[in-house]
Amino acid sequence: MIKSIQTILLLVISNSFMTLAWYGHLKFGQLSWSNKLGMFGIILVSWGIAFFEYCFQVPANRIGYKSLGGPFSLVELKVIQEVITLLVFVAFSVLFFKTDTIRWNHIAGFVCLVMAVYFIFKY
Repeated sequence: MIKSIQTILLLVISNSFMTLAWYGHLKFGQLSWSNKLGMFGIILVSWGIAFFEYCFQVPANRIGYKSLGGPFSLVELKVIQEVITLLVFVAFSVLFFKTDTIRWNHIAGFVCLVMAVYFIFKY
């Protein structure tokens, strides 16, 4: 149980950095200093942020992977990661951007993903 919780918490942290690296520059693009960096500078900043994503993602997968003593198969890890990615992204877009609204079709899609988790874990 502890490895499951560790894996999930590390994946949440990892996905927080990933979302910031992938989409944060869109918000920072509104700031004057980010316009001075140019595309290559923005890519380097994103890579720097993504480094921390990997600092949490790699241990999460190693702790969680069944063949290395963890509780999850490779497919289970991937599905967990995708659901966490969506949850973090929704929180990020609603709290950080405040421009997008979550509509019924988004919720329906998220429910389908949660059902995917159910089917992946059903033996």
